[in-house]
Amino acid sequence: MNFLAHAYLSFDRPDILAGNMISDFVKGKKKFGYTTGIQKGIALHRDIDAFTDEHPATRAGADLFRPVYRLYGPAFIDVTFDHFLANDPGIFTEESLFDFSQQVYQTLERQYAIFPEKFQGMFPYMKSQNWLFFYRQRSGIARSFEGLVRRSAWLTDSGPAFEIFESHYTRLQDLYNQFFPALKAYAAGRLLQLDGE
Repeated sequence: MNFLAHAYLSFDRPDILAGNMISDFVKGKKKFGYTTGIQKGIALHRDIDAFTDEHPATRAGADLFRPVYRLYGPAFIDVTFDHFLANDPGIFTEESLFDFSQQVYQTLERQYAIFPEKFQGMFPYMKSQNWLFFYRQRSGIARSFEGLVRRSAWLTDSGPAFEIFESHYTRLQDLYNQFFPALKAYAAGRLLQLDGE
């Protein structure tokens, strides 16, 4: 669910961006139907997810949501960390985040025909509602939580998640600050490895 992080950690490479954004929608051997560059993006996405799942700050954040949402705790922390990335003054201003989001949509639109059907169906909403930009706003996070609940198998109410987000806001920001620089360094190093393989 952390689309902004995956877009940002594609390092301005269109093929990596495409793979990074569609990875969750590409199952099994279907990845081999894509170009080498897109396959690298798919692999990078999965490595980012694995690093994220194992990081102590991510686990601590997910634990805040877990009493209510159990196994979905990590999904809520993914969305939460995208909010803090969108507001990270060392990475984005409001204007540069908006420009970045438009650049991402334009890049993805050029590759729309090759995307999995589910991502094709979702992408117009991502673009028209500017999901990447609205992670910056608390209301955008509330909508993202609602979407997460809507797509889940058994969740029915996103309200408690937003209450957790609001009541632990400073703690969650501290966890993001512990986590994201390490993730960025890892992703950059992993992409160099993938390029060398």
